[in-house]
Parts: sequence; C-alpha cells; structure tokens
Amino acid sequence: MHEAIKTRGILSDAEAIGAAAAPKGLKAVLRQFEELWFLLRVEFANVRDSWVWSVVMVSLFPLIVVFFLKFFMLDPSEEVMSRIITGNMVFPIIIMAINTLAQELSVAKHAGHFVFYASLPISKINFIVAKLISGFLMTLPSVLIMAVLGQLVFGITLHFSPLIIPVIILSIGSCVGFGIMMGFLSINEQMTSLLSQLIMMILSFMTPVMVPMSNLPLALQYLSYAFPTTYVADAFRTLFSTGWESNVGTDMLALAGFFVLTVILLIWKMDWRVER
Repeated sequence: MHEAIKTRGILSDAEAIGAAAAPKGLKAVLRQFEELWFLLRVEFANVRDSWVWSVVMVSLFPLIVVFFLKFFMLDPSEEVMSRIITGNMVFPIIIMAINTLAQELSVAKHAGHFVFYASLPISKINFIVAKLISGFLMTLPSVLIMAVLGQLVFGITLHFSPLIIPVIILSIGSCVGFGIMMGFLSINEQMTSLLSQLIMMILSFMTPVMVPMSNLPLALQYLSYAFPTTYVADAFRTLFSTGWESNVGTDMLALAGFFVLTVILLIWKMDWRVER
C-alpha cells in the first residue's frame, strides 16, 4: 500500500513536471480539450435518461406525415416519392435543431442556469461547440430513421454515397447553430416559444422542403433563401436521387456560411447573464 502511494506520488510529480515543461501552446490546446470534454459530459448527463424518448418523439411527426401522404396520394411518381422522403428527413432537423433547442436554451438562459457556467473558467466558444455537438448527436438518429423508414413505406431505394456524410454534417450543424442563436438571443421564453413554433411551420410547409421552389409565391421564394433548411432540402433531394451535382456544392457553401455566421454572432452577442 505504502509503495503504491509512493509510486502514485512519483507519477504525479512526474506528470506535474511534464506539464510544466510542455510548451505553452500545447498546454493551452490541452486545456481547451479538457474544457470541451467537461461540457460534453454535462450535456450527455442531461440527456442520458431521455434521449431515446426524444428521438422517438422527434421521429413521430415526419413519420406520420409520410404515412399521411402515402394514403393521400394515389400512384405518385418516383420523383415525388423521393421528394417526400428527403423532405421528411429535413423535418427532424427543423424540430430538434431549431425548434426544441431554441426553446430549451431560452428557458435555461432566462432561468439563470448559465450563471453556473459563468462561474467556471471556461470559454464561450467551448460552450457553443459542446451545444453544437450535443444538438448534432440528438438530431442525427431521427434523420437516419426517416431515410430508412421512408424507403420502406414507399418501396423505393434512394441513392447513397460517401458524399452524403459531409452534407448531413453541414446540414445539421448549420441548423443547430441557427437554433442555438435563437435561444441565446431570445427576449423571453414566451416570445422564443411562439417564434420557434411559427418558424417551424413556415420552414416545414411554406419553403421548398416538401414542394418545388417554383410552386411557391415569389415572396416566399425570396424568403426561403434566408433559411438553411432550403439548402438542406435541395442537397438531400439531389444526392439521394441522382448523386453529386453542381448545386450540391453551392448548397454546402451556403450551409457552411450559415454555420460560420451563427457561431460568430453567438461569440459576439452571447451573454451568460440576464438583466432582471
């Protein structure tokens, strides 16, 4: 026992000497990873007991829409079926990444929960990254579930390729960033709840998620370009139907722009505390 304690003491001293001898740049990087790991553990602890239920609930709405359209439409073309499936793959992103996340963060902000994080020696960027990763992991299962179940319901096979992976990452990441920004910049919980519900309905049924852009009124066509889900739906439709085309690259650039812009706005405008 004494030898074990002594050995541990020697190892601890050696680790301390090694840490002291490490370059300042490396120490700063390691500290950032430690902060991020701590925040991720907090995020995962918060959803550990409810993530399955959350995935099921988020997947229910698009699944019901798929079955409704299956019963409602008689002998749809393969192009229409593909549009329905890919459009419903966007629904979980809208529900979880934009609607649910925005409301949760707004409630936490105005309840003063972030004062706890303000008391810790952590950076805002790590907190934002932890929220982005958590939101991404909570949204991804429902997107994949809809990709599988949509094919089974309509009896068609979508086109899959490795290029879908970066598109899905950018798609969820940009929308999660949009939802986080709504939550942190909210005026109050009630306004955020109403606004997120309204945006969810607009994005789902009044932008080219389920319908072609040309079928929308001109005003809604212009409005659609202000939301990342327009580019998500377009990229999904093209990739899952025919594979890579030039418009997918344009969509990815737009989604990357949304992601960078939301992160910059969050770092600039995010405040840990709320004035009472």
